[in-house]
Amino acid sequence: MNPQKSTLYRYAELLASCTRARLTGTRGADEIFTLQVMDCLPSVEFLPSSGNVVDVGSGGGLPGIVWAVERPDLSITLLDSVGKKCIAVNEIISALNLPNVKVVCSRSEDYAKTQRETFSLAGARALSSAGVTAELLAPLVKVGGRVLTFKGEKVSDELSEVNNQWHKLGLSEPSLRHYGDDDSSRCIVLWEKVSRCPAMYPRRTGLAGTKFFWE
Repeated sequence: MNPQKSTLYRYAELLASCTRARLTGTRGADEIFTLQVMDCLPSVEFLPSSGNVVDVGSGGGLPGIVWAVERPDLSITLLDSVGKKCIAVNEIISALNLPNVKVVCSRSEDYAKTQRETFSLAGARALSSAGVTAELLAPLVKVGGRVLTFKGEKVSDELSEVNNQWHKLGLSEPSLRHYGDDDSSRCIVLWEKVSRCPAMYPRRTGLAGTKFFWE
């Protein structure tokens, strides 16, 4: 096992043994490593060549900690609004000795007000529907950057409901990169940030999930 993979397995062990907060629905280091940690690896190739990256709704640090291990040259921010999770993940980062990671405990809508369009990439895993995720992440990404999320079998429905309104957020049309087995529905959805996000975004907390930007 190479050093990076060893670190990622140690990360899975720390997630499995965490008692401060429930950081993942999967139990046991082997299952977490196989089903959660390794699932994040296909996204590494889409990270920027340099700059700052933010993982929104990071929870236990997926995929942000995987990115930090695989790309120690990048500065990774893990953003989550649950205090107990942020404390627990800080302890994990310390145990793994990852100097290129920091945890910010905040809602994305609030964080985007002070860190607007400063990141080269904003990503999320299991945050919300594709449209809601795009609205929450787009204000954080600078023009020329990228928005990324992980999706499964419902991706076509989630993308079609937005009805090609991505330009309202300054985003390109999404592209899908499938991964896993031939019959797998798992994919990574990517948007390019092609223009400035309108000043009305981010909207107030919770509005993205109740009053959709595309309606």
